[in-house]
Amino acid sequence: MKKAHEIDFTVYGDDMQFVEIGLDSGESVVAEAGAMMYMDGSIEMDSIFGDGSGKDSGKGVMGMLMGAGKRVLTGESLFMTVFTNRARDRKVVAFAAPYPGKIIPFDLSEYGQQMICQRDAFLCAAKGIAIEIAFQKKIGAGLFGGEGFIMQRLEGDGLSFMHAGGTIIKKDLARGEMLKIDTGCLVAMTATVDYDVEFVGNIKSAIFGGEGLFFATLKGPGTVWLQSLPFSRLADRMIAAGKKRGGKNKEEGSLIGNIGLGGLLGRD
Repeated sequence: MKKAHEIDFTVYGDDMQFVEIGLDSGESVVAEAGAMMYMDGSIEMDSIFGDGSGKDSGKGVMGMLMGAGKRVLTGESLFMTVFTNRARDRKVVAFAAPYPGKIIPFDLSEYGQQMICQRDAFLCAAKGIAIEIAFQKKIGAGLFGGEGFIMQRLEGDGLSFMHAGGTIIKKDLARGEMLKIDTGCLVAMTATVDYDVEFVGNIKSAIFGGEGLFFATLKGPGTVWLQSLPFSRLADRMIAAGKKRGGKNKEEGSLIGNIGLGGLLGRD
């Protein structure tokens, strides 16, 4: 018998996606704070400690605080938001992606009821899914793997949803098969995949190759999901572009580029 609530969903959009989740009476979904886009009037919203999976039930107040406190180590809030349908008929609630990319649905029961993902990839999940921390056991992977020592572990037997930047590709790795990737391009992997980092090979490539000093190695068996545009890479490009402009306000591609829209609006 499933522990997680059985929900259905529809993903809308292409590069700026959102997911609409259908809830029968009494069903719930948990999400990161601020992810909700819209919901029916009969949906009740509440803030809870931890993930609402009940994994820490029976441990007392301190146990609940410790369980919720683990999320702080992953850079997330102590609280999550739970959305419950209090009506007798089916209602919907929608969650939007925070930046351009794709929303990936996972049925954890198809992947050994466990998934490891980057810290900011989680969007929402059926109530009953446990969202915990996953420490990197290898020092090299922790120091140079792009995600640090801590990633997120999703456990349960229901649906969860992640978001990643650009285009997403899924790769199935056979036993012993290795894939080398940029450290920031990993979105998620099954628990059977061995994750480590490796030096690029030589000093010349490291300095002039533009790919950094290390890349990640993923060894099968298992399944991995990769993103073509990590948010950190997008942010770096935006910051670099801002520095090149010297912080000046320029309206490129317009007839008033030299004057600037801000200059026009500021004139009498």
